[in-house]
Amino acid sequence: MSHRSRSRALRTTAALLALGAAMAVSGCASPEPDGKTLPPVIVDINEIDGTTVEVAEGNTIDLTGDDETYLDWTAEIENSDVVTFVPGKDDGSAQFNPGLDAVEVGETEVTLDNSSSGDSVTFTVEVTAPAK
Repeated sequence: MSHRSRSRALRTTAALLALGAAMAVSGCASPEPDGKTLPPVIVDINEIDGTTVEVAEGNTIDLTGDDETYLDWTAEIENSDVVTFVPGKDDGSAQFNPGLDAVEVGETEVTLDNSSSGDSVTFTVEVTAPAK
């Protein structure tokens, strides 16, 4: 194999690997019915008390703003048919914020409590039908 052919083969292999990696990453998100991927609704946990957060069914709410005690949040959800709580976690290689999964169209009150800081926030989540 000539140097030019080997170089072309390496570029092709690299391009295929990059394409495969991109497809694997995009496969992790929840697609809408029309195939588009919804970005999570990002909300600062320090600013949601007393508010209403709107999210499309099938999407998620990422609760940011607590880099130190994010593992210590728990949730009390008035109607767990509407949203479910996903606790924060640290798998050793990455840290994940707590969040909420929008399961069904509806509205529910959510209270988050932090066992380390003693913080508590209460807010409403309104899950809407996905855009068509």
